[in-house]
Parts: sequence; structure tokens; C-alpha cells
Amino acid sequence: MLRLMSSGNTGKILKMGNCEMELGGPYLGTLRDSNDILADVSALRERIDEDGYLLIRGLQRRENVEAGRRVILENLAENGQIDCAHDLDDAVMVEGAGGGFLGGAKRVTHADEFLGVVESPEIMGFFDFYFGEPTRTFDYKWLRAVGTGGSTGFHYDAVYMSRGSERLHTVWTPFSDTSYADGPLALLLGSHDLPSYEKIRETYGRMDVDRDNVGGWFSHDPVDMIDRYGGRLGTTEFQMGDVLIFGLFTMHGSIVNETNRFRISADTRYQPAADSIDERWVGETPKAHYKWGKEPQIPMKDARAEWGI
Repeated sequence: MLRLMSSGNTGKILKMGNCEMELGGPYLGTLRDSNDILADVSALRERIDEDGYLLIRGLQRRENVEAGRRVILENLAENGQIDCAHDLDDAVMVEGAGGGFLGGAKRVTHADEFLGVVESPEIMGFFDFYFGEPTRTFDYKWLRAVGTGGSTGFHYDAVYMSRGSERLHTVWTPFSDTSYADGPLALLLGSHDLPSYEKIRETYGRMDVDRDNVGGWFSHDPVDMIDRYGGRLGTTEFQMGDVLIFGLFTMHGSIVNETNRFRISADTRYQPAADSIDERWVGETPKAHYKWGKEPQIPMKDARAEWGI
């Protein structure tokens, strides 16, 4: 059963790709949090099996997130992407500036302030409790500053990082208070377990972008996906300190950023330390994607035609 919460913003129109959807309508609802079961590991595991995600409010210390955010904004300002006529903390973009992917910017993603969030005692302690054993995280960190009009297409994380543990989890951490207008993450609920998505999970979901050199985003059209395969989208507004946790086979993308400020967020990965790990994302200098993006890719539409999905 897909569980969504009611929202005071019901009726608001949000955009994903070229689709406009009404919040509270047939395609889009709001996510429920799991703070009420935070001390019950069995309930947490049942919840993520059922919903495909865990939304935890205030897991991180807000002051730590603010410190990490400051480092990110200072880097953006040094690169000429912040409008200095505004307060730095407002993250207002210079006119014409685009978004940025800072995953390879180790002086930001390995700054003490940033690691103080994504490798904090709070998040590592949560996963030690959740897995029931010691946890490790990838050394590579994904950090994004999404600009005006920016969004992410729908995808499974499995296609980028499935050479190790099947228990790998993603944590999406907002480094800003994130309203609907800022473009928060959205999950395609049911994509992790509905029978109608099984063929997608067994074809697209078993792809490896470096091995197969296929474009990674499955779709920019969530309405078409829901009409074809079922499920419903879920999103919410976030405060600094909130985290959204999901596994390899929860399809997700993001709402379009309709503001003039950067939406800053990180994607980091966690797994039991004893499990095998994807070698592309660990070490002093992770190899990262060594083939994907380095030569012409097979378009996703061609791959989907071959898979019959």
C-alpha cells in the first residue's frame, strides 16, 4: 500500500521535467516521516520495505548542516556563481549561472564541516543501529547545487553503484531549507516492489552504466511512468537536519527549481562494513565512472525499446 500524508499545500502545482502535477492530486502526494518509530529497528526495516524510503526529521544537527552549507556557498562564491549583491546565505545565483555538480571537489566534499554532516555520529550511529552491525560510507561524495530550472530525471541508483553490497542505502541531505519551489527530491513510490515494475527492475535496474554505456536516467516523464506502471510520486518540504533514506531500487528524481537561488543537497551512500563494496567509489582517489560519459552513449529510448519497457 502506498502511504502518503496530507499537506497544507494541497492544490499547489509542481513541475517535473515537462509535467505539471497538482500536489494532492492523482499523481503526487507528500511523504510521511518515520520519527515515531526511530527507536524501533524492526519497525524501521518494515517501513522501508513497505514504503521504499525513510524520512527522518531533524536527524542531523542543524548547526552542523549550516557549517557545511557555508563551506559550499563560499566555494560557489569563489567560482563567481553567487550574486554578491545578496547575503551569501541566500544562495542567490548570478544571472545566467547554471547549476553545478561538486562531487569531485574534494576541498569541499572532504572539508571537515561537510564530513561533519555526512559522516556525523548521528548518521553513522543510525546505520549501525539499522544494520545491526558496523557501517561504512563511500569515500566519494555526491554534492549538487541545482540552479534555476534544474531538476533530475528519474533513475535507480543501482545502475551507478551496484557492484558491491545489495544493502547499500542512499541518504539525500538538503544543505538548505528546501521548499517545494526550490525543487526537492521526489520518489516514485512502489517502484521498489510493485509487480508492474518488475521488468524495469530486472532490465534497466540490472544495467551498469560503465559496463553498458547507456544513459542513466530512465525517464523525464513521471506521468507517463505512472500511467504505464502504477505507483504515485511523493515529495515534501525539508528543513536543514532532515534526511531521506532509500535503497538501490527506489526510483527518484527531483522537482524543478523555480527560484533564483541554488538548491544545495548531497547524496551519500552507506552499507554494512563487512559487505563487499563497489570499488569505483572508495579510496583516496576513487576511480568513479571510468567509461560512462567518456564516449557516445546508447540513448535510453533505444535501450528501453530493446528491453521492451
